[in-house]
Amino acid sequence: MALKATIFKAELQIADMGRNYYHDHALTLARHPSETNERMMVRLLAFALNASETLAFGRGLSTDDEPDLWQKDLTGAIDLWIDVGLPDEKSIRKACGRAAQVRIYSYGGRSAELWWNQVREKLDRTSNLTVINVPAASSQAMATLAQRNMRLQCTIQDGHVWLSDGHDTAEVDPVTVKASTDSWS
Repeated sequence: MALKATIFKAELQIADMGRNYYHDHALTLARHPSETNERMMVRLLAFALNASETLAFGRGLSTDDEPDLWQKDLTGAIDLWIDVGLPDEKSIRKACGRAAQVRIYSYGGRSAELWWNQVREKLDRTSNLTVINVPAASSQAMATLAQRNMRLQCTIQDGHVWLSDGHDTAEVDPVTVKASTDSWS
C-alpha cells in the first residue's frame, strides 16, 4: 500500500518591498511521505520569493518531469521553473532547455556546498539559471514553523526575508551562488 501525501494549508501574507508585491495567498501544500518539513518550508519560501498570480506548485517529488513550482504564460510555455534541493546536472540542463528561467533553491549546509562544487563547472555557461542557497540554520528555523494549518507573514526587503507565524520568526538571508545572465522579470 502506497503512503499518501500529508496536506498542509498555509495562509501566506507576502510583503515584498523590492518588487512592490503585497498579496495574500491561500496555499495547499502536499508533503510527499519522503519530504521533510524543512524541504516543504523551503518550497514555501521559494513561492514567497517568486510569488505571482500565475506561480503554481508542481505535482511533487513523485513526478520527474515537473518542477516544484512553475509559472507558465497563456500559451503554456514555461516562463519560470523552480526546483528545491540538490538536483542532478542533467535535470537542470533539461529544465534550462524547457523554461525561460530556472531557479534552484538549495539547502542543507555542507551538502549543498559540495553539490554546487560538483555541478558548478558544468552549469557555469547556462545563462538562464540562478542558484540560490538557503543557509542551514535558516531552513531549520523555517521547519519549526511547519504546522498542518499555518498563518504566516513573509516580509522581504533588501535581500532579507522574515517568515513569522505571529509567535516565532525565522530570518533568512538567501545567498545567490549563480545569477542568471538572461534578463527576465
